[in-house]
Amino acid sequence: MPYEAPDLAKLTLSDIAELVAARKLPPVESWEPANTGDSEMRIASDGTWFHQGGEIKRPAMIRAFSSLLRRDADGQYWLVTPQQKLSIIVDDTPFIAVELQSEGEGAERSLAFRLNSDDLIFADAEHAIEMRGGMLYVHVRGGMCAKLARPVYYELANLALAENPDSPSIWSRGAQFTLDSPV
Repeated sequence: MPYEAPDLAKLTLSDIAELVAARKLPPVESWEPANTGDSEMRIASDGTWFHQGGEIKRPAMIRAFSSLLRRDADGQYWLVTPQQKLSIIVDDTPFIAVELQSEGEGAERSLAFRLNSDDLIFADAEHAIEMRGGMLYVHVRGGMCAKLARPVYYELANLALAENPDSPSIWSRGAQFTLDSPV
């Protein structure tokens, strides 16, 4: 049966929470295989995945590979299995937030994002939103972030400006995030 990407517009936040809880990722942080090498893969800054220079076009492959991603303390990205650890080049960040769902207002707001890997995350204290170099990012897991795609960036900025025009910030799940660039 083909995989169907979740459409946030058709899901309630309760539905999204169930999908987030159901997604079980491999324990890549605990795997320390002795066999290392080069995956000959690269993730471009727009979220496009490449292998040996050719674009990986199957979303199911990207979803599978993204579940094996790990970032070490030195900032190096790896594809990890229990038997092997392969380096992967990441131009900016491995994920792109391509869709946003918002419910509530002010401190009662919840924000959910769908990533280009079709993973779903909520912005909260553990998954902070931050401004870097004029772009917005949301923390995903293990030191890895998702850059907000331009339409998602503008949607989030409009929500923040509507509530706080003098100092753009937004709440999600009890955490407040400032959207101003650091001075």
